[in-house]
Amino acid sequence: MDQNLFHLGNQQLDTGTLLVKINKYKQILQNTEDNRKVWKGEIRPMLVKALKGIIKDAELPKAEVIVRDNIENLEAIILDLGRSGSGISENVEDSGVKRTMIKSNGSLIYQQLFNGKIMVMVVSPYIEGYGQQKPPMTLEILRPDELKHPFIIRHMEAFIKDITDWEDFDDDQPQKSGTIGFNPIGFNAEPEQNPE
Repeated sequence: MDQNLFHLGNQQLDTGTLLVKINKYKQILQNTEDNRKVWKGEIRPMLVKALKGIIKDAELPKAEVIVRDNIENLEAIILDLGRSGSGISENVEDSGVKRTMIKSNGSLIYQQLFNGKIMVMVVSPYIEGYGQQKPPMTLEILRPDELKHPFIIRHMEAFIKDITDWEDFDDDQPQKSGTIGFNPIGFNAEPEQNPE
């Protein structure tokens, strides 16, 4: 019997590439199951150990590794630099009270996706109540078997560069609109165009 024939009642239909596509779909479903097993058995513990080691060796202040595992198969491992006072206070009108603005210092996130792959993201620092928070920046998406120690070092380097650039923001370098995630209070990021 020809493998490219599909029987529909007493008719035989040529399936062409349909069976190839169905087999690919089945393989993708199996990959998802395999990815989830590797995450639980190898990747999650390896990430926690590696990130805690980096925190200890680098003596990163207020840093901690957070495991978000409340949703099975959508877990996340986060290296979080915590929150601190920004040094900026808002005078609350007619009260004589100052409200301190809190700064989130940034984080590196390894988020398990629905298909078991791992999305690596950087959350830049931001000051609550001062401009817009920059959306997380995706560094890459990896299969669990691709995530090795040198990748973690590369991700940490990208993370440290991002938070350093944020902390050292100035106008000496040309910036694209919205690259740092905030606008100076009272100023537009883009100059208005003169219609003349």
